[in-house]
Amino acid sequence: MLRPILGDFSSIICFKAAISGMEEALGEKATAIALTSAGRSRGKQLAEELGLIGTNLALEDVVYKLGLALGKDGTCLCIINKVETESDVIKIYTSETLCSAGESPGSPRKCTYTLGAVWGALEQVLGKRLLGKHTESILRGGSHDVFEFTQLK
Repeated sequence: MLRPILGDFSSIICFKAAISGMEEALGEKATAIALTSAGRSRGKQLAEELGLIGTNLALEDVVYKLGLALGKDGTCLCIINKVETESDVIKIYTSETLCSAGESPGSPRKCTYTLGAVWGALEQVLGKRLLGKHTESILRGGSHDVFEFTQLK
């Protein structure tokens, strides 16, 4: 435990206030780049902490373990609902993401940190460079926040 009384977690309200402050100081694009990069770094670290690097686990098993670590009984970053693969595209379906929490319907907010965390973990486990995109949003009528990953060549 990092803090003996308050514990290891802080509120979404405080994290989102930090995002708003960064957007005011740096602009939306620079903040999105920074948060995605920070998420990727955390995802890579998480894959290492979970012992997923160099394993021969099926993608579904890897995503299940990530879901446990990031979900309700883990850091509460998001719920990973399912994974699908279509030819060379990996789709991760998420809900209750940190990034979408508290946003109004129709908000243009994209998941940056959450996308980055999943992205970084997948890159570490698969040993491949990926391109990640937030393609569907709960905020804009989607059933999930969907992250799509394709291998960079």
